[in-house]
Amino acid sequence: MTREPDTAANPGGGPADALAKSWEPGAVESELYAGWVDAGYFTADPHSGKPPFSIVLPPPNVTGSLHMGHALDHTLMDALARRRRMQGYEVLWLPGMDHAGIATQSVVEKQLAAEGLTRDDIGREAFIERVWQWKAESGGSIGGQMRKLGDGVDWSRERFTLDDALARAVQTIFKRLYDDGLIYRAERLVNWSPVLQTAISDIEVKYEDVDGELVSFRYGSLDDAEPHIVVATTRVETMLGDTAIAVHPDDERYRDLVGTALPHPFLDRKIPVIADAHVDPEFGTGAVKITPAHDPNDFEMGVRHALPMPSIMSKTAEIENTGTRFDGMDRFTARVRVREALAEQGRIVAEKRPYLHSVGHSERSGEPIEPRLSMQWWVRVESLAKASGDAVRSGGTVIHPASQEPRWFSWVDDMHDWCISRQLWWGHRIPVWYGPEGETVCVGPGDTPPEGYVQDPDVLDTWFSSALWPFSTMGWPDATDDLATFYPTSVLVTGYDILFFWVARMMMFGTYVAREDAGGGGVLGPRGQVPFQDVFLHGLVRDEHGRKMSKSRGNGIDPLDWVERFGADALRFTLARGANPGSDLSVGEGNAQSSRNFANKLFNATRFALMNGAQPGALPPRDRLTAADRWILDRLEQVRAGVDESYERYEFGKAAEALYHFAWDEVCDWYLELAKVQFSGGGDGSDEAEFRAHATRTVLGAVLDALLRMLHPMIPFVTETLWKVLTGGESLVIAAWPEGDAQAVADPEAARQVADAQKLITEIRRFRSDQGVKPSQRVPARLGALEDAGLVPLEDAVRSLARVTAPEEGFTATASIEVRLSAATVVVDLDTSTTVDVEAEKRRLAKDLAAARKELAGTTAKLGNDAFLGKAPAQVVDKIRGRRDVAAADVERLTTRLAELGQTAQAARGE
Repeated sequence: MTREPDTAANPGGGPADALAKSWEPGAVESELYAGWVDAGYFTADPHSGKPPFSIVLPPPNVTGSLHMGHALDHTLMDALARRRRMQGYEVLWLPGMDHAGIATQSVVEKQLAAEGLTRDDIGREAFIERVWQWKAESGGSIGGQMRKLGDGVDWSRERFTLDDALARAVQTIFKRLYDDGLIYRAERLVNWSPVLQTAISDIEVKYEDVDGELVSFRYGSLDDAEPHIVVATTRVETMLGDTAIAVHPDDERYRDLVGTALPHPFLDRKIPVIADAHVDPEFGTGAVKITPAHDPNDFEMGVRHALPMPSIMSKTAEIENTGTRFDGMDRFTARVRVREALAEQGRIVAEKRPYLHSVGHSERSGEPIEPRLSMQWWVRVESLAKASGDAVRSGGTVIHPASQEPRWFSWVDDMHDWCISRQLWWGHRIPVWYGPEGETVCVGPGDTPPEGYVQDPDVLDTWFSSALWPFSTMGWPDATDDLATFYPTSVLVTGYDILFFWVARMMMFGTYVAREDAGGGGVLGPRGQVPFQDVFLHGLVRDEHGRKMSKSRGNGIDPLDWVERFGADALRFTLARGANPGSDLSVGEGNAQSSRNFANKLFNATRFALMNGAQPGALPPRDRLTAADRWILDRLEQVRAGVDESYERYEFGKAAEALYHFAWDEVCDWYLELAKVQFSGGGDGSDEAEFRAHATRTVLGAVLDALLRMLHPMIPFVTETLWKVLTGGESLVIAAWPEGDAQAVADPEAARQVADAQKLITEIRRFRSDQGVKPSQRVPARLGALEDAGLVPLEDAVRSLARVTAPEEGFTATASIEVRLSAATVVVDLDTSTTVDVEAEKRRLAKDLAAARKELAGTTAKLGNDAFLGKAPAQVVDKIRGRRDVAAADVERLTTRLAELGQTAQAARGE
């Protein structure tokens, strides 16, 4: 990387005292973010002529606050957007929130309940007004949280799914789908919430294992010699809605009963026995009761066999319309009473209690959902799903990682029609009106319904309006500049857990609208065949033990708490460092502390560089640079190339790891130390030494400049603070992303020299430590074969960093080591006679030796005890064997060291 930084017009930032003594994120983050927004850095210009890059934010629910999953989403999107902006793209990151029909309505209904009111008490219009008031008062908290995270979104384009413009888009697509026969009304089975009294989507159903009961009871005669069948159920009350008993066609046990009918125990009707291949003859008795109006599988079987489908439960899940004594009971009371009544008749064959099984619960209200036959609005998905699958198969949209493609195809290739109506008041109301004689008319935007017609009371599923998000937010159905420039969006970033619920629905509507527009004006333009070019699916954020975060476990982490305690950069870097396509990531407080330490390390390193006059500028010719300078520039180029490749593959964790280790292990731990030596070399007054010091300052400035640029997308606050002082530039947000130098040629000789110097320094340091030499003490040493090793140019650095001085006249070595390097073996002779308190060190080593011998004796005795070995688990034996081996090595090492110290003492006495 020898290009001249874009700060050359204003070279040289401020001195080190322009920075605080330490990094205090809370003191600067809010001011920095406000400055970015006020400067308009995040505002997209569709007329700039730059290549476009666009992301729409998956809209968080207006009801809540950002959780760790949101923080991960936002970190990764911001990193992508910031990097593309630095690369010269016109970036639109469009923010917004979802009205979250059920969740929001539930919040306001709870407020009303606290006042002793229901929504029916105040009426629909007053209730909706009340929700808008709540949204205005409480809905802005997410925006503040996004600012704290550092989200570089275009606030001038913030959208809400109930905005008038988005409502117009919803009406437009509803009418198009309706007119095309892709929206219809029918009585079908849905997930029903008895508390909320509405259908709910699959994503709002959470399955939990509960202790229930499995009741086996008998249809037909109580005499084993007469026709009868035993069935089992966990919901015995639903037998009041049974309309058949099903067996497998090949099951010989029931062949004579197929086509017959058995009396219902409580109803004046008979239950036919039918044959269906769906029945598993190996499970239970091989016979199942069929309740088409209250079980999804039974419903499908009921459709296949044209069975009656009586609904036996009300909207609040009370038994109704059976004509039995159970009418009016809630479903749980009826479960007990029906079982008791069957027992009275002698029909109970077996009861298993407790019986652990999975039961779907409403995520919002907590009660078990009830599969219920209900008149609802549906989207006919077959052609829409096919287009969504074809878009991925053709490469129009690419899923990252590719391992998620099979899940995608399994859903879109076998998708069921989508229930889009909800029995709520908050949301987009279904634009269908009914006339006095049963007439039906779908009303588009700007149309007026006929006089005397009444609008359908239901609202649309929240996912319906969310499915339009990529293009409705940019002005569709109007032909806008934003659509022309930024659609289709470049990438969708979201968790793999909503691949079906949201991503698939956006693809269905996006591909449908593109086809429709193509035939009628092409509002979305020739590029708009899909809503996004890439779909990046990340994993879930789990706790440090790999467990899913949940309220019940109490292991959830508030991302804003981490921001307050560790800084936004620490939160962001923790999440980015663990994020790779399709993989879950585990995080704990230790990760956040490590990321905070990294920000501190970066801050202190840059401050040190500034104190020594480092600043970016035009680099000197490579042949005038030291091996250390050439090495670090080569490593910088290698890291840059790797980071670029990782970003293009959405491997955020890999990019973060590369930058972390380059910054900490190579720049801070090695190059800064080597640079200190080269700085001090300028003190002898020679032109060459002065040039070397100046070149080192320039190289260090260039390396830090590029490093801060590359880290900025992930940790924008600390990098902005440091870079502005280092370079004097306006802002990293609009600085150029580091580019590779096409003329650069890797220097393997410099890499070899530095690697050998590092090894030599490390081995000398280790030997000093083993000898008990204090880190601050300098030890006379003779370095043999440096010329053969090619390390003469780095001798000053080796001596400085290993803290060994050149030998003087009369030098006598008391210890030596051999360090095998790539070109030669360097023998290091040291005189430690005056640097070690021999007697004190001997006492310490003797104590350690006694402890090691005791451990060796104890572990050896256990391993020689046959009785112990016969009882102990293998893993325990392996652990003891490992302890014995360590103790044996310690005894050998300490014995050798004590002998060496004895020789040192003799030499000191002249013996």
